[in-house]
Amino acid sequence: MHRPHPEIDPQLLSETEEQRELRTVLRDFFAEVSGPEDVRKQAATPRGYDETVWARLAGEIGVHALAVPEEYGGSGFTFAELAVALEEAGRALYCGPLLPTVVLTPHALLTSGDRQACERYLPRIADGTLTATVAGFLDDVLGIGAEPTGAGPVLRGAADFVLDGAGADLILVRAQTPDGPRLFTCEPAPDTCVRTPHRVLDETRRQARVEFHGAPATPVGESGEVAAALDAGLAALAAEQVGGSGHALDATVGFAAQRHQFGRPIGSFQAVKHRLADVLVALEAARSAATYATACVALGSPQLPVAASAAAAVCSETFRLATAEYVQLHGGIGFTWEHPAHLYVRRARSSEVLFGTAQQHRVRLAELVGLATRSAA
Repeated sequence: MHRPHPEIDPQLLSETEEQRELRTVLRDFFAEVSGPEDVRKQAATPRGYDETVWARLAGEIGVHALAVPEEYGGSGFTFAELAVALEEAGRALYCGPLLPTVVLTPHALLTSGDRQACERYLPRIADGTLTATVAGFLDDVLGIGAEPTGAGPVLRGAADFVLDGAGADLILVRAQTPDGPRLFTCEPAPDTCVRTPHRVLDETRRQARVEFHGAPATPVGESGEVAAALDAGLAALAAEQVGGSGHALDATVGFAAQRHQFGRPIGSFQAVKHRLADVLVALEAARSAATYATACVALGSPQLPVAASAAAAVCSETFRLATAEYVQLHGGIGFTWEHPAHLYVRRARSSEVLFGTAQQHRVRLAELVGLATRSAA
């Protein structure tokens, strides 16, 4: 049963001057390289993103290194700074694989306690020369097994809907062994790893089926525990969703101030004001939930599972609401392919099922705080 823990200092939930400066730099950067037309063009490339922009994001701004410890080539900041970058990336619908490469893989490697694996991979993730993803983290029944051979373990089986699965240089795999689940690193080769891209609703976030046919692998850590990495992923996704929701609201408010009907801006009509106010209220709640989840990741708080699932439920529904109003309140233009609103709708719909639905996270919350047990009794 969940038990209360000391509250996080409210000051840690406020944005610092450094974080505000980072936000300003990133917003300017994404305005330059990730406008609606840039998003469409990058999503249509073989990798799904512009590798030059990826390198600039790592080299000029240092986003990839923000939450990586200095001993592994990182900047030694915290997840709070990384969350700022993720929010701005979500606001611009940036196509690069930040979520699997910069959040899930590093967090899983660090929590595994395997220094050799961290020393081998984290410096290259931090400098932007290595892209990475994870497979098998969400599966209750693992579809991948590790078999021992004279040359070391090999992987057999498949994982579906792997983020950036077709392009990642490294795959961190949770596979079944005779002693239970365990983590392995795999640098995929065409002869032992077949990667098939999926056509998905949100083309700005590539996914693929990955099949292992005796792929050489290296064990990582001593267990297959990935709950902390997944919770960090939920917090990261929540930050993205807040950014996307913020863009949708700002764009809709701007349009409502300019579009005239009956000789008045449509934003002056009470019905429109109420709908925009509802989005604003939902956005502030989502921002609070995401910020708290971020603080829990940054501080290693035992409250993280509760905070992560709460953020997932709240931010998913806020993003859905904000993008629905983005389309509706833009009128006819909002329903066209030329307008970027549908790109945000796609991201909202794909994000809300990426690591479990809002309903699934409510069930998890009930279990964490003991409500499910009391209800059943």
